[in-house]
Amino acid sequence: MSNIVETKCLIIGSGPAGYTAAIYAARANLKPILFTGQTPGGQLMITTDVENFPGYPNGIMGPEMMEDLRKQAERFGTEINYELIERVDFSGDIHKAYSDGGKEIHAHSIIIATGADAKWLGLESEQKLMNKGVSACAVCDGFFFRGQEVAIVGGGDSAAEEASYLAKLCPTVHLLVRRDELRASKIMQERVINNEKIKIHWNTSTQEILGEEEVEGVRTINNVTKEVSEIPVKGFFVAIGHKPNTDLFKGVLDMDEASYLVTQPDSTLTNVPGVFACGDAQDRIYRQAVTAAGTGCMAALDAEKFLEDKGVH
Repeated sequence: MSNIVETKCLIIGSGPAGYTAAIYAARANLKPILFTGQTPGGQLMITTDVENFPGYPNGIMGPEMMEDLRKQAERFGTEINYELIERVDFSGDIHKAYSDGGKEIHAHSIIIATGADAKWLGLESEQKLMNKGVSACAVCDGFFFRGQEVAIVGGGDSAAEEASYLAKLCPTVHLLVRRDELRASKIMQERVINNEKIKIHWNTSTQEILGEEEVEGVRTINNVTKEVSEIPVKGFFVAIGHKPNTDLFKGVLDMDEASYLVTQPDSTLTNVPGVFACGDAQDRIYRQAVTAAGTGCMAALDAEKFLEDKGVH
């Protein structure tokens, strides 16, 4: 039999968005209950140095920052459950969620902060050198490779944008494109092609990222000629897209074509009253810890107003 838990505010997810929502919701006396999901702390748990989050002048390790946010959320009374929400039912006035630990949560409001995961190539060397030169975020980590050659994989707008960003920091950016054309928008294609610091390798796939303790290069193969080459680089960036963790809400909440949750303009409101979305599950553009935290704050304020209008005290 399920263990029924009742709350004014349920938060699903535990990255910067979820924890920030919890801090604000708890301070508003909503007595939030937060379910961390499979990866407490989200993507920052696999990030070493975070140097672009305000308030940490010397930088901070991703896991340490998430621990700080967790402690802050708990300090104000957030109840944290290290379980995964497996199913939801938003059909009634009281929303229901079901955890893998057997809990049935009845909530007047729900904040979704389930995040998104970067898509990877699936190479063993990619995992081995993660955070040792391999990254999925040029804006986050490009700073560490100033004055050094780097490679980036992808052919869409994200890859083009990140290659252009890296070109401001690095003498040469090797853009590895699987096909003989870019999928990016025309304006982004022109920027990349006309940037003398960006060297495009057409019809090129990555065989292996080279190096033992840090990235030293990349071995590639030309998909047409089958020629194998090695490019010496110190950084290797993967920009083949992100997948929002929103499968749980398919058929329940409105999503765009890439499965990001759709919210009303200038808010975190979804198409279901009392359900709010924040962080990378809803943001396909910025995908930064600080913007996720900002939308987590917005979601808590939106939830507080919703409950006040509904007369839930």
